[in-house]
Amino acid sequence: MSEFVPVAKISDIPKGQARAFEVNGQQVAIFNVDGQFHAIDNVCAHQGGPLAEGELDGCVVTCPWHGWTYDVRTGASPDEPDASVLHYHLKVDGDQLLVAVGDPSGGHR
Repeated sequence: MSEFVPVAKISDIPKGQARAFEVNGQQVAIFNVDGQFHAIDNVCAHQGGPLAEGELDGCVVTCPWHGWTYDVRTGASPDEPDASVLHYHLKVDGDQLLVAVGDPSGGHR
């Protein structure tokens, strides 16, 4: 079972925005979609662009480097069925955001 690691406070990530964090050696992007938080790999599957710096439109983030898109709820690409990034389990505990990474159940495609 994955261990949840405190990463940020809810107030650190305004609605419609994202922030990147290093969690147990993994680059994780946390997105705030209308008060719902989602965590995916911060590294684009195409050429490693920083997804937390991309434009968020609803639940879809566009990589700022080459325009690849990902659903932040799942890590799947709506445009490229074979492309995805890891999706991480995330939970809210009070005002804290906690992410599970580090073993196969912590992140999944």
